[in-house]
Amino acid sequence: MEWQKLLRQLEQGDIKTLARCISLVENEYPGYENLLQSLPAIHTKIIGITGPPGAGKSTLVNALIGLLAGAGKKTGVLCIDPSSPFNLGALLGDRIRMSKWYTHPSVFIRSIATRGSMGGLHPKIIEITDLFKAFQFDHIIVETVGVGQSEIEIAGLADVTVVVVVPEAGDEVQTMKAGLMEIADIFVVNKSDRPEADVFVKNLNLMLAPAFSTHYNEVPVLKTIASQQEGIKELLETILHQLQKSHLSDKTFWLLAERAYYLIEQKKMKGIDKTILKKEIEAAYQKGVFNLYKFVADK
Repeated sequence: MEWQKLLRQLEQGDIKTLARCISLVENEYPGYENLLQSLPAIHTKIIGITGPPGAGKSTLVNALIGLLAGAGKKTGVLCIDPSSPFNLGALLGDRIRMSKWYTHPSVFIRSIATRGSMGGLHPKIIEITDLFKAFQFDHIIVETVGVGQSEIEIAGLADVTVVVVVPEAGDEVQTMKAGLMEIADIFVVNKSDRPEADVFVKNLNLMLAPAFSTHYNEVPVLKTIASQQEGIKELLETILHQLQKSHLSDKTFWLLAERAYYLIEQKKMKGIDKTILKKEIEAAYQKGVFNLYKFVADK
């Protein structure tokens, strides 16, 4: 395969090539590393959107896409489904909410499953976002359901992390407090037309107050009603403002170290077949000489 040709088409903004490259990387097509190793160092900033299921993240992203497209900006969106790749529920939900943008010339949306990734993000998330950067989008949005570790991962990946919650999430936010305080650059209280919204925003600000002394910047708390487009313009302005002052963090390098470790591990393990290992272990057992640690040391 002519990787240089693919890269040229990618840099020229060929959307079919981008989709094809993502599939090649996802499926680890032989030699896909050649493409990745040829990617230019482009530092398009990433907007991370996370939060519990049902908070209205997809509706919020849909509204943000509308503002960016209206401003003539090229936007790439990655929607990460934490469920099984065989369960298309969340993917389908994203597609319904964002369906009007799938044929828009300045918008590219890709829904991908975690494929069992332990952290909650897609195992090829860095590679795919690097392909997005090579395509030279003006903005890249990564949306993921907040399920514990994925929030830490999204904070390492994104230049600005937006945590979306709803007014009745008080107990949930309290439980997740430590992690959320650390990773949120912006808090969005969506569905803020609900009666308890103002009290929730006040309590959220009180919870955030002790974190200000250690946080890089004060964390804004914004109210939105994404389904009615309310508060979206203010949110986008806040995101763009935060992007201007975003900086590389320790979490960014930890995420890269994790990815490097994973890739090195995969490379070292190439050629190791569990079926063959099982047969070798069975044979050693039958001889009555099996010792797991010696077996591993001899490999």
